[in-house]
Amino acid sequence: MFGITGRKRHFSKGRSLSPFLFPIAVKILIAPDKFKGSLSANQFCEIAKSALLDNHPRFHVTTIPIADGGEGTCQLLTQLSRGEHVSVKVFDPLMREIESGYGISGNTAFIEMALASGLELLKPTERNCSITSTYGTGQLIKHALDAGISNIVLGIGGSATNDAGTGMAKALGYRLLSITGSDLEGIGANLIHLDQIDSTASHSGIKKTHFTTLCDVTNPLHGQNGAAYVFAKQKGATDEEIKLLDKGLKHFEKLALQMGCDLRFRGAGAAGGLGAGTKLFLNATIQRGIDFIIDFTRLETKIQESDLVITGEGKLDKQTLSGKAVSGVAALAKKHGKHLIVVCGACHLSVEQTKAMGISQVIVLQEDAQSKMQAMLNAADALKNKIAQLKLG
Repeated sequence: MFGITGRKRHFSKGRSLSPFLFPIAVKILIAPDKFKGSLSANQFCEIAKSALLDNHPRFHVTTIPIADGGEGTCQLLTQLSRGEHVSVKVFDPLMREIESGYGISGNTAFIEMALASGLELLKPTERNCSITSTYGTGQLIKHALDAGISNIVLGIGGSATNDAGTGMAKALGYRLLSITGSDLEGIGANLIHLDQIDSTASHSGIKKTHFTTLCDVTNPLHGQNGAAYVFAKQKGATDEEIKLLDKGLKHFEKLALQMGCDLRFRGAGAAGGLGAGTKLFLNATIQRGIDFIIDFTRLETKIQESDLVITGEGKLDKQTLSGKAVSGVAALAKKHGKHLIVVCGACHLSVEQTKAMGISQVIVLQEDAQSKMQAMLNAADALKNKIAQLKLG
């Protein structure tokens, strides 16, 4: 019914727009992820909706900001559930006291590890994931458990750590013991020295609480595709430290297996091994963030009810294909035969790859002559202009 006129697909960068027409696109769904450093998902929704309705006041436009388990997911979940923010003083990745907090809605807490143990809390010169800790994330969880919360959702994107959640465990009463029986701090450098985990004094609320850990990556705990080799460099680790951290993660996996917990699953390496840590210490259910968001927002139903879907994220690349927000939206749009427009800051996928995803059109905000920084600063205006120029019916 709602065919695309024209056969040629191409990316729009501003000088010429795609000739695609959506003749009777009455119901439009806007469901973007954030553009990190430039636009929040909420801002994208507001700008795109306004630009559409200015030119097509009779269109029915619905907006749903989304996320994929990365940084900001739990803040978004708090917003979508109309929850409230609870302030808590915790330790940052270098064990300095900061003001943090989490969201709460009914008997569910939404805890964003980045607000306590995130990379953005540290100056570039302070980053060293051999010595950073998820202790502050554990403090947020403890606060929620002390309040009687029985359902906790953890968003673990944006970490500064590589401690496999041992810092979190320390804050929750677990003891980390060396072969000599001495207590170890929960940091990445100590994983290789860990001989025993004592849960005797662990928080009693853990067993009464259901934990869900949301991941935006599928990396295993260790190895060439594991937490250390893929992510530790951006967290300040040297090449030699990366090798030691990886050995520590491998040792941690072996220790967990001796305790009856198998950490050989996709996403175990998320957040410097925090994915694995939440499984071992909290018995958490590990779930792709985008899948959780799809269910939480009833996104599939919204897509079924729409004629055209517009989504977006900062960059389309290989990671997009492995569980990011756009891939989740694209899969549903393709399943239900809906036209899909994807807006991005930059696109590193081929036309064949986007076609295979079921994407009708890709709109790139960054102009050829622009630097990345210029594009980020001008993202709001660029989005408004590109959406306003869409040739819809």
